[in-house]
Amino acid sequence: MSGIVVFGAQWGDEGKGRFVDYLASKADVVVRYQGGNNAGHTVVADGVTYKLHLIPSGILSKGKACVIANGVVIDPSALKKEIDYLAERGVSVDNLYISDRAHMIMPYHRELDALNEKKLGDFKIGTTGNGIGPCYKDKVGRTGLRMCDLLDEESFPEKLKKCIEDKNEIITKVYGGDPLDYEAILEEFRAHAKYFRPFVCDTVSMLQEYKEAGKTMLFEGAQGMLLDIDFGTYPYVTSSHPNTGGVCAGAGVGPQVITDVIGVVKAYTTRVGEGPFVTELFDATGDAIREKGHEYGTTTGRPRRCGWLDLVIVDFAAKTSGITGFAVSRMDTLGGLDKVYVCTGYDIDGKIVNTYPASLETLAKAKPVYKEFEGWSSDLSSIRKYEDLPDAAKTYIEFIEQQTGVPVVMIGVGAGREECIYRGL
Repeated sequence: MSGIVVFGAQWGDEGKGRFVDYLASKADVVVRYQGGNNAGHTVVADGVTYKLHLIPSGILSKGKACVIANGVVIDPSALKKEIDYLAERGVSVDNLYISDRAHMIMPYHRELDALNEKKLGDFKIGTTGNGIGPCYKDKVGRTGLRMCDLLDEESFPEKLKKCIEDKNEIITKVYGGDPLDYEAILEEFRAHAKYFRPFVCDTVSMLQEYKEAGKTMLFEGAQGMLLDIDFGTYPYVTSSHPNTGGVCAGAGVGPQVITDVIGVVKAYTTRVGEGPFVTELFDATGDAIREKGHEYGTTTGRPRRCGWLDLVIVDFAAKTSGITGFAVSRMDTLGGLDKVYVCTGYDIDGKIVNTYPASLETLAKAKPVYKEFEGWSSDLSSIRKYEDLPDAAKTYIEFIEQQTGVPVVMIGVGAGREECIYRGL
């Protein structure tokens, strides 16, 4: 039995989906363990581009069980659209399983998300507006609605009514918004109950059976390490744990299940939303990286902020999440540049530090300490062996390994499923 965790070691958008898709061929079940439809995974398989938000990337591999586990917050309307989207492209979801313990994103969560961001003004978090934060807030506050509640025809109407009454008080009296219509929402969710009933099950018991049978489980995280509610650039974070720590609680498995932890690292750094970004580029190079790398949010379409690779971040992710191997994506995007740079530390008030500060005020003062590297050729897409990479690209990869003490086990050299160098876990 083996359990492989794949999660982002930066701010998300590292290209996790393509590596999960690649590794799915070696797994029996692929599990999404946290986040919501604020995440976006783009996978290019057999020349076709798929944009996924809630469904595990393993859905593109035939015969692999795919689980949306209890740690995920689910917007039923968004999930239905995603299922329809895949069906239109000939992708079956017969092997999709949804946890009966997963919490639901309700219409009032989306409304409160938008109203709160508007109220915050210049201090906004920069959320996707999909209601993820308010849903997790209700989960922790013990007022949320779960998939098992949805399927209970007798108790659900009364639970929903109480929730809407409470939320309408906040929407109208705190934010000055318009109240939501209980009857309309009840009718919508009764349709959802009928649609999702075949998918919902006890996924905790299901994964336990896979464990006892010695099967390989692949756990897929959303967002990235620096959006973790505890270890990210708080408050500019998501509301869950994208890192390895989120797997056990988010999927209902014990820590002994985890045998490999793959941290996905983009060959440079990007982020969407507000907050400090030490290596951010505000020049033509940053713009060129954005355009060549198509750095626009899968979920929002927002342009991503781009900067050089920051090994302070990557090393922080490795230490706090027990990363056993890195998967480096987008080496091809940096191809063609004369020089590339890597941040190895921060200059804060004249002192060089190599740890990631908790305080945003401290982080805002940080200046990057760079090491310069020679660039490499722009077209790497045909390379499948590490030895065949340009010497400059290998030097870049080996520097990451030396600085972090973690081997690079996979390298993305193009957008396609097959455009990957696999060095073994």
